[in-house]
Amino acid sequence: MTMRFKLKLFVLLGSLLCLHTSQDFYPGSAEHRCFCQVTGHLDDCTCDVETIDTFNNNHLFPKLQELLKMDYFRFYKVNLNKPCPFWTDSSHCGLRDCAVKPCKPNEVPDGLKSASYKYTEDASRELEECEKLEQLGAVDSSLSEETRQVLLEWSRHDDEADRFCESDDEESPDSQYVDLLLNPERFTGYKGPEAWQIWNSIYEENCFKPCTVKRPLNPLTSYRGEDEGKTFYRWLEGLCVEKRAFFRLISGLHASINIHLSARYLLDDNWYDKKWGHNITEFQQRFDAELTKSEGPKRLRNLYFLYLIELRALSKVLPFFERRSFQLYTGQSAQDQRAKDLLLELLQLADSFPLHFDENSLFAGDREEATKLKEDFKLHFRNISRIMDCVGCFKCRLWGKLQVLPRAWAQH
Repeated sequence: MTMRFKLKLFVLLGSLLCLHTSQDFYPGSAEHRCFCQVTGHLDDCTCDVETIDTFNNNHLFPKLQELLKMDYFRFYKVNLNKPCPFWTDSSHCGLRDCAVKPCKPNEVPDGLKSASYKYTEDASRELEECEKLEQLGAVDSSLSEETRQVLLEWSRHDDEADRFCESDDEESPDSQYVDLLLNPERFTGYKGPEAWQIWNSIYEENCFKPCTVKRPLNPLTSYRGEDEGKTFYRWLEGLCVEKRAFFRLISGLHASINIHLSARYLLDDNWYDKKWGHNITEFQQRFDAELTKSEGPKRLRNLYFLYLIELRALSKVLPFFERRSFQLYTGQSAQDQRAKDLLLELLQLADSFPLHFDENSLFAGDREEATKLKEDFKLHFRNISRIMDCVGCFKCRLWGKLQVLPRAWAQH
């Protein structure tokens, strides 16, 4: 498996963890006033919240937790030193918990670091057949070096044009392996104008809305009126299903990040120990219906919508991983076989879900308009993936990059 396809699989799997985390807040006043309101049918879907809860908690989540602890998925190669392409402010968070500790070379399994992919017998045979076909259809070797270079540039352009996001170059000397279990997504203290600039750029410049319609609940300003949130969502409901889905995916991403920082919050920090745990107050401020002028429950519902999109994406990649030649390779044969078996169990489980999101409902109108809309989607997703290089907190940047990628690939 190529590094790029491995990354696609990893981020799709890892991003499904958040829905279960949000339910850790079930007991107490936060549940009574906020979470209990997220029930019933989901818009633009044939599914409901209760069906997703049962499926995730009882079937998918336990397998997913075990899988993501395995070496093939816990080590993630990322470039955290790419410059921000949109504004010149390159200040970085100086807080201790913003730091990311990269792996030492001897901590990463040799199979992951190897430049040459270790093929099974079947995979080697497939590779030989592909090479033979390439030779049969090869371009005339008498082509000039200049012409070959032009063809190569065309190929690169076509590859880039088909992408919904901008991923890191794993071969860059600035790319390093990070152990995600040792660098979990949690509260870092990164907030204020710098953090808001990131979300403002995402929502205000990339979510298919006119500049006259402002997203409600800017934490740096006071409410302009009691009906601000209702007015915004009335406008959102008037969008076509594709643009509405785009906003809900981004809102679901935002909810996922906020849930994690609320669930893994620094509750106590002293000279000998740190205590991380649930911050119910933080959760309420972001999701409680009363405190958010009814917007919070909508954010949580968008997380369920995102879950359905990604679950469908997992079911669609199942045939690839069912091939005999497929393997997960770290050089540790017993663990690799267990990881493959568990992955197939999880993907087959995802495929068995009875109420998948119907992707045929998207881009189904006029062909010319649908093509233009799909190109706009690609552009906006690419912009958002590049905005992640503007995040000042390195740990937030790490998890932002990792969480943005599956949304783009799932939509693709």
